[in-house]
Amino acid sequence: MLKEIFESFDSEITEEFLELLLNAMGLFFVFSREFRRQIEGFEGRYLFRSRDGGITISTVFKDGKMKVKEKEISNTDIIISFKNAKALRDFIFSPKPDILGSILRQDVVVDGNLNYMYKFAYMAKRLQLMATGQV
Repeated sequence: MLKEIFESFDSEITEEFLELLLNAMGLFFVFSREFRRQIEGFEGRYLFRSRDGGITISTVFKDGKMKVKEKEISNTDIIISFKNAKALRDFIFSPKPDILGSILRQDVVVDGNLNYMYKFAYMAKRLQLMATGQV
């Protein structure tokens, strides 16, 4: 019982952190014209979740805007399911995220068009470089 409580707490913190990161990305789209160009004319519906059900965050790109929701959405272009909160944290905090390795270890399961995942990974990396002044 205590283990389940800790796992639930762990998932909630990880979900909040993912939501914070996605909202930070959304703010960059608002304030940076250069970054906003990444989503001009782009539409995409993403669902990030954990297979244990502890994490559910969706992101919608439409009309040059990004919206983050703390709920599951329908008609997704891609669903990225992490094994659990730890797998998500390991992926986010890795200095060099290895999506192929994560898929092979079955820490991540991707359902949908992989081009959407590559687009998102590119935007996240671009944001990281802009935030650290490397571009």
